[in-house]
Amino acid sequence: MENSSEDSRAGWQALPSWLLTQTANHAHRLVTDGFSAANARGYHFRVLATLDEFGPASQATLGRRSGIHVSEMVATINELAECELVERAPDPADRRRNVVSLTTAGKRQLRRLEKQLAERQDELLAPLSPDERERFTELLSKLLDHHDRRSGEVWTG
Repeated sequence: MENSSEDSRAGWQALPSWLLTQTANHAHRLVTDGFSAANARGYHFRVLATLDEFGPASQATLGRRSGIHVSEMVATINELAECELVERAPDPADRRRNVVSLTTAGKRQLRRLEKQLAERQDELLAPLSPDERERFTELLSKLLDHHDRRSGEVWTG
């Protein structure tokens, strides 16, 4: 009888924390490669998706909603604005700050990134049935929700 890869793992290689970390590494590589194929980064997707979901926002609000630190937000907005994927305009209520909004080109880019992301999700989860994918996602969400509550650092992106 042939051993499965699970049966031949060393004890530490069967630990959930190890398995999650290794799977996360694969997920990160796949998603990064997908975004790179569309000349984008993960931060670009998060900003575009957040603007699409919530509408125009100040950079500070956009940072909170997308979970991107202010130090990264300025560079990300600059990159997106250079490609005309977002527009910055003075906030009518407070002209000292800018409101960022999604452009038509930004919406098209977001659709491309969503397509790349869906393909990478399928690649990552290829060995799982649709029911297993749903259950796996539910379990990961349960774990994340638990640890976010314990740490008090709930990401709302």
